[in-house]
Formats: sequence, structure tokens, C-alpha cells
Amino acid sequence: MQSKELTYSMTCASSVSLREMMETYGPDVWNYAFFLTRSREQANDISQEVFLKAYKNMSKYRGQSTLKTWLLTITRNTAFSLRRNSFWRRFTPLGNHQDKGGTLSAEQEAIGNQYANRIWEIIMELPDKYREVLVLDIQQDLSVAELSALLGIAQGTVKSRLGRARMKVRAAMKEEDL
Repeated sequence: MQSKELTYSMTCASSVSLREMMETYGPDVWNYAFFLTRSREQANDISQEVFLKAYKNMSKYRGQSTLKTWLLTITRNTAFSLRRNSFWRRFTPLGNHQDKGGTLSAEQEAIGNQYANRIWEIIMELPDKYREVLVLDIQQDLSVAELSALLGIAQGTVKSRLGRARMKVRAAMKEEDL
């Protein structure tokens, strides 16, 4: 489910409270930070830093993109700064990525959880440039234009990376007979 989108002009953005930003975009920022870092602790740290940076620099928000896109850009830059400036540990997440709902038996739910977890593991094993566009597409539901602006790459490159990422995931799923 996508969070309620808040679109602000330059004058409205300066009046947004930190709490309102965090409530509206907190899950999106945290999820993106997690997929960039593969670490819950680092995602927590990055999320806090992103909102502090955004709040301090709200006057620099020019309104050329949505507030969400601006926050995700700050998230990306913060995560990449962390990557450059510290020892980077990678791990495979063991989190729970399934939808809650329906009335499945315990066995069906366990099998579904294993299936979903394995798909996310496959996605997390992709090279960074493919994983990033695929996760933003799946989790944040950004348009190609928004992805292009966020990542600082051409729209054609976004489309190409999305296509290749999907192809790699399909190939890995087929190889494992998922």
C-alpha cells in the first residue's frame, strides 16, 4: 500500500512539520534505506539523519519534485556517504516480506513465507544498480521520470535497468524452479 502523497510548493514545504514528514514518509524512507544498506540498524540511523537533514534544509527544497522524491534522494545520498565512509557489511535479510491476509493454513503460510523470502533474497543479490531501480519501482511505485530524477540517470537507462533486473530475477526463479 502506497503512503498518502503530499505535494508541496516551495512556500508550503517550509511549513511542514518534522512529525508530519516522518509520519507520511517514514516507512518509505526506512524501506529504501534498508534496501540500500541491507541492515536494519543502518536503515534506522539513515532514516533519522534524513529527516533531520530535510528539516534543517527545508528552505532549500525548490519544489521541482515531490517531497517524497526529495526525501528519497537525501536517503540515497546519505546511504552512499555511509558506504564510502565506513566498513560495509552485507548480509541477507531474514525479515518477513509477505502480505497479511486471507485464511491460510499454517503450512500454506509457511510455504508462502519461504517463497516470498527467497524472492527478496534473489532481489537483494542483484548488483546495486539493478536492485536499486527494482526496489524503488516495487516499494515506492515511482514513475520512470521520478526514478530518473532521483538516481540522476536518463529515463532510458532506468527502463533498461528495470528490464534487466526483472529478467535476472525471473531467470533465478526459473533456475530454482520457484
